[in-house]
Amino acid sequence: MPRRLPPLNALKAFEAAARSESFTRAAEELHVTQGAVSHQVKALEATLGLKLFNRERQRLTLTDAGREYLAVVRDALDRIALGTERLVQRQTSGALTVSTSPDFAAKWLVYRLGRFAESHPEIELRVSATAPRVDFAREDVDLAVRHGDGKWPGLDAMRLCSERLFPVCSPRLVSGRNGIKTAADLLKFPLLHLNDWTTWERWFEAAGISEPVAHGPSVNQASMLIDLAMDGQGVALARTALAAWDLIHGRLVRPVDVSLRMANTYWIVCPKAAAGQPKIATFRNWLLAEAAEDARRLRDTLK
Repeated sequence: MPRRLPPLNALKAFEAAARSESFTRAAEELHVTQGAVSHQVKALEATLGLKLFNRERQRLTLTDAGREYLAVVRDALDRIALGTERLVQRQTSGALTVSTSPDFAAKWLVYRLGRFAESHPEIELRVSATAPRVDFAREDVDLAVRHGDGKWPGLDAMRLCSERLFPVCSPRLVSGRNGIKTAADLLKFPLLHLNDWTTWERWFEAAGISEPVAHGPSVNQASMLIDLAMDGQGVALARTALAAWDLIHGRLVRPVDVSLRMANTYWIVCPKAAAGQPKIATFRNWLLAEAAEDARRLRDTLK
């Protein structure tokens, strides 16, 4: 059976007028005209078939029915206000679950989590680092950072950064007489790679070296490549986002200024219906600001 409810605006007008004992002061509070408040109260009285106010010269007084109804209306409005505040609070604070790849978590996100927590203590960040892409319809995840082309139906996707692929190594490998000075010098060191040599072959072709004779170990995680390179165990090809932190802090260097443009990059994604949630927008804006700062500092290191 449908509820019999009067218009909300009429209830607000009645409650404000009863509290202030004045249509004029109620109108000022509600940012409407005095006539509008009077009209709303009269319409409410007509709907109820009851007189709520005694109108005595410039003063309003509640009738017995009005006093009884005021208690009901005030309690209902207070409950609505409290429920609304709690709902909004949950959207702006509380837990935020973020899904990323293990590589992105290890080489980009973990270094910055402390800064986010310090800036936004109201948000409890939960990071899930897994290789498979999250299914928002089935998993309790609010936002993800994905690597790809940004084309995922049903999802809001915002590009985090642009990326290039280039060699990186420990600063120790570029110093001294036998250090790296040219692209060909890289062949004197182990070339760290993922799975096969295809990417290195593309890079050497861009550097003007055909049929390079390369050697070096293979690993299955990009973060492992970067860690091995930092340790001085060879030269790795790294993407901008994953190498940025170590380049900025001097643990890695780019021995040769030749790079490949990458078609795919990292994207911040979430369901379109959730894109406007305050805590999601807060984290997304923070990610974008961190990536922009990386780009600026990387430009400074290459000057």
